Amino acid sequence: MDVMLLLKAAVMGVVEGLTEFLPISSTGHLILAGALLGFSGEKAKVFEIAIQTGAILAVIIVYWQKISTTLRTLPDSADAQRFALNVFIAFVPAVILGLVFGKAIKAHLFNPAVVASTFIVGGFIILWAERRQRFAVRIDAVEEMRWQDALKVGLVQCLAMIPGTSRSGATIIGGMLLGMSRKAATDFSFYLAIPTLIGAGAYSLIKDRYLLSWSDVPVFSVGLVVSWLSAWVCVRWLLRFISTHSFEVFAWYRIVFGFVVLATGYSGLVVWSE
Repeated sequence: MDVMLLLKAAVMGVVEGLTEFLPISSTGHLILAGALLGFSGEKAKVFEIAIQTGAILAVIIVYWQKISTTLRTLPDSADAQRFALNVFIAFVPAVILGLVFGKAIKAHLFNPAVVASTFIVGGFIILWAERRQRFAVRIDAVEEMRWQDALKVGLVQCLAMIPGTSRSGATIIGGMLLGMSRKAATDFSFYLAIPTLIGAGAYSLIKDRYLLSWSDVPVFSVGLVVSWLSAWVCVRWLLRFISTHSFEVFAWYRIVFGFVVLATGYSGLVVWSE
């Protein structure tokens, strides 16, 4: 048993759990952490996607009351059916565009200039959205969403296929710009993450199963458990944070981190390629 490899998996799990649900893009952070740890390669890419499943388990636990109520009342409740349909509608665009353009995006957009640009531009968009949010709210809770609102959020989520954009950032800030309150946009982003991240993890494991063996189980298990625990802490903290704070601190963080991406990419410290 390689203890150092397990420690690296644990660190990567912490990075995944702490960044997946914040509007700061887990992709850039995982690449940088992996490069610094010497944790890279094709198998590492599968690992990074697979441990998202651990992070999403934290969301399921935090929102279990809403999820269980929806599942239990789905056959008879119009509200539960509308909520489930909205999540499904928002989920579909990313599936379609991911299958069609996924390989092209990885081949042409996975470089430090693109990642840094999306970090920085995304930061300024968050600043703009927060200023607009002060007077443009029309949806205070996810229960008030129409199918058209869900579709728009789903289309915005597709922007997260561009490296450095952040799935959470795209759906939360996109939701806010579409008229959702900060709390409603965050809640729906988390609900939408459940099928999106589980689907991505399952697809990656099936597609790249030839890279894996039973000897990888301990490493993947450590990553999954640590990402789950760190994501649980992060999600609970974020829900408390947004009740009294805006997302502006994450905007400035994105801008600074964008320049870090440029520095590490063009210095040769990190290899930003597929």
